[in-house]
Amino acid sequence: MILRVITMKKSQKLYLPFKRFIGIIGSVIGIIFCFVLLWWWVIPVNAIVTKGHPFFARHRIGKDGKAFRCLKFRSMKNDADPHMSSHDDGVYDKVTGFGKFLRVTSIDETLQLFNIFVGQMAFIGPRPLIDVNKNDAITINLRKENGSISLRPGLSGYAQIHQRSELDPVLKAEYDFIYFKNISFWLDVKIFVYTILCVFGAAKGR
Repeated sequence: MILRVITMKKSQKLYLPFKRFIGIIGSVIGIIFCFVLLWWWVIPVNAIVTKGHPFFARHRIGKDGKAFRCLKFRSMKNDADPHMSSHDDGVYDKVTGFGKFLRVTSIDETLQLFNIFVGQMAFIGPRPLIDVNKNDAITINLRKENGSISLRPGLSGYAQIHQRSELDPVLKAEYDFIYFKNISFWLDVKIFVYTILCVFGAAKGR
């Protein structure tokens, strides 16, 4: 399928600053919420499990193809290859027991609220990718072709509500393009709600 760059509608361009405002306010609320309910115990437990290295930052490709340090709770053992991805052979042998819990519940990604606050990410958008990964590199190049690279990457996105597991890189770019040309407040609300339902097991990727 050939994906062509489109020009955003005026209403969509006007929505982007509002989307950023929501990101700032929402991330502040989320950070406070996570400190109170999660991080106060997740951080020390993960520090014990990972022998003093509870956090992990990895370079990802964001808005306009610019790299940034994406924050996560460390879920893998300290001797694991930092360039391993979830679809590499033997990757789950390197995940700690507590790390599996963090991944299944998506708690490992809650630190990305700080990335949202500083403007590197948004709540909803194409997922941040790794340019050194072969499949991700394909998707990144297709995003550059279809224009979706101009969006801030998100905690969740249109592709993720369709399938939480690894997607074909071309299909992932296709979903990113669909989101790009249809971006709106109500689409973001729909993706956000569906993501919450997926996390709590009330819905599955379609």
